[in-house]
Amino acid sequence: MNSIQYKVVGSEEWCVFKEFGIPAIKARIDSGAKTSSIQANNIKPFSRKGEEWVKFEVNPIQENRSIAIKCESKVIAKRVVKSSLGISEERFVIKTALTLGDDTFDIELTLANRDSMEFRMLLGREALAGRYVVDTASCYLQINFTQEEIDKKYAPFIPEKTGLKIALLASNPDLYSNKRLMEAGQAKGHDMVFLNVQQAYMKFDATEPQIRYRGGNVIDAFDAIIPRIKPSMTFYACALIRQFDAMGVYCLNTAEAITQSRDKLLATQLFAKNDIHIPTTGFANSPLDTKDLIKMVNGAPLIIKLLESTQGKGVVLAETNKAAESVINAFKSVNTNILVQEFIKEANGQDIRCFVVNGKVVASMQRQAAKGEFRANIHQGGLASKVKITAEERKLAVKAAKILNLPVAGVDIIRSNKGPLLLEVNSSPGLEGIEHATGLDIANIMIEAIEKKLKFK
Repeated sequence: MNSIQYKVVGSEEWCVFKEFGIPAIKARIDSGAKTSSIQANNIKPFSRKGEEWVKFEVNPIQENRSIAIKCESKVIAKRVVKSSLGISEERFVIKTALTLGDDTFDIELTLANRDSMEFRMLLGREALAGRYVVDTASCYLQINFTQEEIDKKYAPFIPEKTGLKIALLASNPDLYSNKRLMEAGQAKGHDMVFLNVQQAYMKFDATEPQIRYRGGNVIDAFDAIIPRIKPSMTFYACALIRQFDAMGVYCLNTAEAITQSRDKLLATQLFAKNDIHIPTTGFANSPLDTKDLIKMVNGAPLIIKLLESTQGKGVVLAETNKAAESVINAFKSVNTNILVQEFIKEANGQDIRCFVVNGKVVASMQRQAAKGEFRANIHQGGLASKVKITAEERKLAVKAAKILNLPVAGVDIIRSNKGPLLLEVNSSPGLEGIEHATGLDIANIMIEAIEKKLKFK
């Protein structure tokens, strides 16, 4: 009787998908996982000759989405998979030929957003069965590529330069959102430049206005600016944005719009004036008004917000009227401006983030607050998942962004017994949570919005 000869694979291996034109993708070999999966974005099902197919994009290089390979395949199944965060989602399952070393064989793959994972691909035990055993102490036992070989393989995928020059005006180049915007612009062949807000300065002159950078370099050749402004830099950054505008540079979100959105009191007044439904909100200056202020928003429990709060910071839940009085008076004693807002109990710690670009909701996610927490913000431990919004919620999000004149906005909505209520509008919405939850390339949508505004083809 002949014994089966198994080949040995390491805990990491390079895989090739000739059918999809993927010359190399690094996979984690995991015999503990049943199924295999590959990183996929912009997943769109369609019909072909009565059968269900799916289009998707693969970014085969880890931590680099500037290279995107468009793929399509027949759908053989749909499978509910629970993520490491405990969120269940339905995934498409496809079948294709995999080349591993000298062997080529068919495997099933689930399409999943693996941007937050260490590897773009996972090879599970179903693909390994009857073929390989795993040596967990080794890597690349079937084939290995040098960085030079990988660069050569992917050189044809690097787009030609378009000549369009876009600057990202922000503070931290390592933030997920900032890296994604840089990659998305580079993927289209545009020149992307990161400008640190604090290292740019201005010359005011009627005939020759200037912006200089890092000790004398004159900035005068940008076609567009993407502002990603942290709250502490709002005043200075908005002055820079106005200067860019004066120099004829298109700014995705104007200084005036950003300033309005950051002033929570002004924004709240504008929403109320324009018949946007918001939780009942109060604002007062004197400690003598505290008891009536609490009563005005239907009493405790209630939310107390610093006017300059962001990412859920500076937001307090007061569960009793006595606690609310103490917190409000404490804030007032240090001359800090606050808003007092009714607490929507029936929301159960959930809210909805709608991402609006040029008057259209391009993505939406539901955020669930962590256990024991009332704030659903991702930065406060909230979990994000894809959600289908109603026509009323979509209309509310679009109208709120329009009132503040924001081409790009993150609009936060809460579901109440009175219908959807607007919480706030963010002029620099984060991309990480919503891209991971929806699998959509929001950064690319923002770059396309600039192209459309500049009539660039």
